[in-house]
Amino acid sequence: MKKLKRIAITTGDSDGIGTEITSKALARVKPTRGVQFYMWRGSSMHRRELKLIDRYFKRITVRSWPEALRAHTVDYYKTIVDIESPLPPCRWVETMAHAGQSGAIDGLVTAPLSKTSIKRAGMRDNGHTGILKRVTKSKEVFMCFLGKDFNVTLLTGHTSIKKAYNQITPELLERCTLLTRDMVHRLPTKKQSKPIGLVACNPHAGEDGLIDLKENEVYRPFIKKMRRRKINLSDPLIPDVCFQSRERKKYSFYIASYHDQGLIPFKMVHGPESGVQYSLGLPFIRTSVDHGTAKDIFGKNKANSGSMEKAIAIAIKLVNNKPIVW
Repeated sequence: MKKLKRIAITTGDSDGIGTEITSKALARVKPTRGVQFYMWRGSSMHRRELKLIDRYFKRITVRSWPEALRAHTVDYYKTIVDIESPLPPCRWVETMAHAGQSGAIDGLVTAPLSKTSIKRAGMRDNGHTGILKRVTKSKEVFMCFLGKDFNVTLLTGHTSIKKAYNQITPELLERCTLLTRDMVHRLPTKKQSKPIGLVACNPHAGEDGLIDLKENEVYRPFIKKMRRRKINLSDPLIPDVCFQSRERKKYSFYIASYHDQGLIPFKMVHGPESGVQYSLGLPFIRTSVDHGTAKDIFGKNKANSGSMEKAIAIAIKLVNNKPIVW
């Protein structure tokens, strides 16, 4: 029998919408040949959500990761290993980071996890990415967002605009560009031939140095270097027009200079239901929803599971080396 791909799902904060969107998403994705799901959750998961999963999967409940690995001997894709864990949700992510690094899992899908719950558990990490980066000792991990209309990688992360500006160096640009190019190779063939759009950090792409010199002194020399290496990279794009619908068709991917520059247009176009976050730079596949915990609707059965469904579906494609198709 062919070995099943192992995909773990962490359901996030116990008082958020993570368990609701996970159960709804699994009901839509359904058992997938060649894939074994592992679901981390707390004891407070609503019975309604567990019953929804039980319609489509045979659920084996355990209490820890070692038990879950032993349960894997079932080796049948219609079985979901349900880890009802007493640990704080951030510890689930930490455990799965170790599992991903050692090859015990092929992919990880994460539901929303608040930074306050991480701090409450005694961890100093700034979100999922901080946990994953620390455990795997990855030099750089970039947030990448995948959507039907366009894809964008964030050159800098959760930091101030001033700090983001100072972080932009040729070295950071190169690491981000090479990892983004790897993601371009996972797109459908027609998109792979299109350039990566590098979004300038200043209005009017610096106006040839009249507004700022970053584009002339850092971006343009870097672009020349990449082109000599046959990497298809655009000239610095003007930020306020490059995400317009007529422009999006020109590029396989964007690299945005800072967080909101990339995420404001991405979330305006894709909304909270259809985008997926992917972590570039980890030694294993990790996808996530592109929204927060939505604690205001916790337990109300109102959450839209579209982003979670797509995060699981894309993780399945990626662990099986298939192109990302929407």
